[in-house]
Amino acid sequence: MISFLRNRLLIWGCALAMALAATSSVAYASNHPDPTGEKTGNITDVPAAKPGSPTVEELGDAVGHNRVAINFVWTLITGFLVMFMQAGFALVEAGLTRAKNAAHTMAMNFMIYPMGMLGFYLCGFALMFGGVGAQGTLGNYSGLSHELSINLFGKSFGLIGWSGFLLQGKGYDVGVFVLFLFQMVFMDTTATIPTGAAAERWKSSAFMIYGVFIGTIMYPIFGNWVWGGGWLSQLGVNFGLGHGHVDFAGSSVVHMQGGVIALIFAWLIGPRYGKYNKDGSINPVQPHSIPMAILGTFILAFGWFGFNPGSTLAGTDLRIGVVAVNTMLASATGALAATLWMWWFRTKKPDPSMMANGMLAGLVAITAPSAFVSAGGASIIGLISGVLVVESVFFFDRIQIDDPVGAISVHGVNGAWGCLSVGLFADGTYGAGWNGVPGTVRGLFYGGGWGQFAAEVIGVITCFIMVSFLSITVFKIAEVLVGNRVSHEEEIEGLDVPEMGVQGYNGFEMDKVSETVHPRG
Repeated sequence: MISFLRNRLLIWGCALAMALAATSSVAYASNHPDPTGEKTGNITDVPAAKPGSPTVEELGDAVGHNRVAINFVWTLITGFLVMFMQAGFALVEAGLTRAKNAAHTMAMNFMIYPMGMLGFYLCGFALMFGGVGAQGTLGNYSGLSHELSINLFGKSFGLIGWSGFLLQGKGYDVGVFVLFLFQMVFMDTTATIPTGAAAERWKSSAFMIYGVFIGTIMYPIFGNWVWGGGWLSQLGVNFGLGHGHVDFAGSSVVHMQGGVIALIFAWLIGPRYGKYNKDGSINPVQPHSIPMAILGTFILAFGWFGFNPGSTLAGTDLRIGVVAVNTMLASATGALAATLWMWWFRTKKPDPSMMANGMLAGLVAITAPSAFVSAGGASIIGLISGVLVVESVFFFDRIQIDDPVGAISVHGVNGAWGCLSVGLFADGTYGAGWNGVPGTVRGLFYGGGWGQFAAEVIGVITCFIMVSFLSITVFKIAEVLVGNRVSHEEEIEGLDVPEMGVQGYNGFEMDKVSETVHPRG
């Protein structure tokens, strides 16, 4: 009974306080009129709607403005998520390499962000997207209106954009700036992939030269051909090959490009001293922090929810729900497949580093098809990627391509697989009018015929050839100017002090194991 009375008194007290507060608010408003003389705080201050107001045109303008604002905010926020992936890459690469190189590995992952960004701002963005307004491939960007093209067989082949340099001229537009930010962080993902493959022996000065080239020249050319209205995107319009080379969020444009650069650099710079013996046997180099690598993988998986769903460039495109779930499923099946494959068939142990690479492989593979496949298709794509990454790592070790973090296998091999999977698993539920071709994107397994798969194969082969050529060129330029590899003594000592001037882990005595130089082959 006492409890009942107490509760009632509390309720009545709250009601009385609210009434007094409302009364005092009205009294205050009456005694303290608005200094403009327009409002007093009374209900009578709410203006009555004028006849015919708002007009249909005004209402339409407001709805259109809000739609654009939603899409802008969505694209910016997902871009911020992708930018945070840089922290994930740094942790994965530093964790999977040795402690004596931690500061150097972290520094490369850090500096590629400003170096690549400034190059992309200088001319990379213009070369990649300078013609999207003319092509109408990404929407109405009137300031990006010039695509350099050639005519062959009576068809137009877009080669490179040629407007929007330094974000000036007609490219000085809010929509262009939003597009620049989003695409810049994608470029930065490509740029950081080779830092893992060439880790523990790459000169900082050579890395800086690469950082200049990646954002200005290396990344934008193939990117233009796929996303900027270039000739690969027009394979459907010009030759009837499906919807042209389709890559929703970057399996080829971002990841395969980074993987191919990583392959060429790792091949040319040579393996770490002591990794391979003369008889071809392998001396495993143990990572110094598996927890760091696992944490970095989770950060990357989180950022991928910006990477793939954000590639709609529109929060009003409700397909983002499908894209996000497909991304999540492929990451899970990729991690599971890699873990079980190592456990059952390779080492008889569930290798934590391969768990992480399996998840990343699934994420890379689903990046191109994420909007076009079903949940079941995404799961299958992830399962295959998990097996591919394991077998690919062992393959490159057998041919003595030393990749400390598995970047070639995760990004290069599975980037290619992700694009090919579009031509197989696209189920025809999305992509109406993609690249100017009527109808939705449909792969071989869903009655689409061989056309879409052929376009994906052409894109993958083109990516490998073009990016290999550019990578060899940039590597040779750096070799002539500064040399690409540190000295034997510096590599044995660790790159932190010789290259960075500071230890990654100050106060700890690193274990300097004696290493012997072995020739390749």
